[in-house]
Amino acid sequence: MRLKNTLKAKAGQVKTKAGDFAVQHGDKIESGLEKAARKVDERTKGKYAGKLGSGVGKAKDALEHLKDQGEGPTPGPGPGR
Repeated sequence: MRLKNTLKAKAGQVKTKAGDFAVQHGDKIESGLEKAARKVDERTKGKYAGKLGSGVGKAKDALEHLKDQGEGPTPGPGPGR
C-alpha cells in the first residue's frame, strides 16, 4: 500500500506542476496548438479541417481544466522547515 500511496502523491505533484505550467504559459500553448493545426490543414489541403478544429477545441478545453487546477495558493514549507 505504501507504493500506491507514494505514486498517488507523486501523480498529484505532477498534476499541480502541469497546472502551474498551463497557467504561466497557456497563451503560448494555445498559439502553438493553432499554429500546428494550420500547418497540418495546409499540408492536407483541408481534408481534415473538421477533425483538426475538434481536436484543437478539446485540447484548449483540457488546457483550461489544467489552468483551473494550477490556480490557487501553492503550499509552502510548513512551520519549522
